Amino acid sequence: MDKRLEKIIEASNDIVFFGGAGVSTESNIPDFRSEEGLYNAKQEYGKTPEEMISHSFYKNNTAMFFDYYKSNLIYREAKPNKAHMALASLEKEGKLKAIVTQNIDGLHQAVGSKTVYELHGSVMRNYCSKCNDFYSLDFIMDEKNCNNQVPICPKCGGVIKPDVVLYEEALNQEIIENAVKAIASADTLIVGGTSLVVYPAAGLISYFRGKNMVLINKSQTPYDGKADLVINDSIGKVMGD
Repeated sequence: MDKRLEKIIEASNDIVFFGGAGVSTESNIPDFRSEEGLYNAKQEYGKTPEEMISHSFYKNNTAMFFDYYKSNLIYREAKPNKAHMALASLEKEGKLKAIVTQNIDGLHQAVGSKTVYELHGSVMRNYCSKCNDFYSLDFIMDEKNCNNQVPICPKCGGVIKPDVVLYEEALNQEIIENAVKAIASADTLIVGGTSLVVYPAAGLISYFRGKNMVLINKSQTPYDGKADLVINDSIGKVMGD
C-alpha cells in the first residue's frame, strides 16, 4: 500500500470508501460508458449505452434491452481484485465503516464486505415486476427461463427486472440517506476509481466534513484541489500490498 495512504489509515478510525468504475475495470469488467463501449453500442445497436439501459428503452424494447444488458453488464467470471480485498480487510479491522459504490457487480460482497451501499443497484438481485419474487443472476441468464432473452417469472408470467437503477430512474432514497450519513460522519474519505463526473452520485462527497480526503484515480478529477492526498494510479496497485 502507498506509504502516505497507510499513514492516513493508521491515524483514522472511521473510514468510508467511495468507488466508481475504475474499481471494477481492474477485475476485467469494462466500463460500458468508455469510448470502446460507446463505439460497440453504436455499431451493434445504433444507440448509445445510456439509451440502451434507460427505463424507456427497457419498457419499449425489452428483448433488445436484455440482449445488450446480458452482453455488456454481466461478467460472471470477474473476481475481486486487490482493492476489493484491501477494503474487506479494513472493514474486518474495524477501520472501514462503509463502502459507497457506483458499481453493480457485487464484487465487494463477494470478498466479504458487509456494509456496502450500492447507489446503482446490483446485477445479483432480480425481481419479478408483477409479483416481486426474487431471482438470482444465474436464473435470469439461463435461456430456459427466458423468452427471446427476456427472463419470465415461472409463478406469474411477469418480466423479471434486474435491481439496477436505469437511466431515467431515481436512485433509492434510503441508500442515498445511508451513504450521506456514513460520508458525513467519516474522519477519512477514500475516493477511488471514479472521475467524479456522474451525478447525483458524485455530489455525495460534498457531505464529507472529516480530516482527510484521499483521491485515487488514474486521471485528474474536478475535486483534486479539495483533496488532502491525490494519487494518480491504479486503485488495486495503491490499495494492494
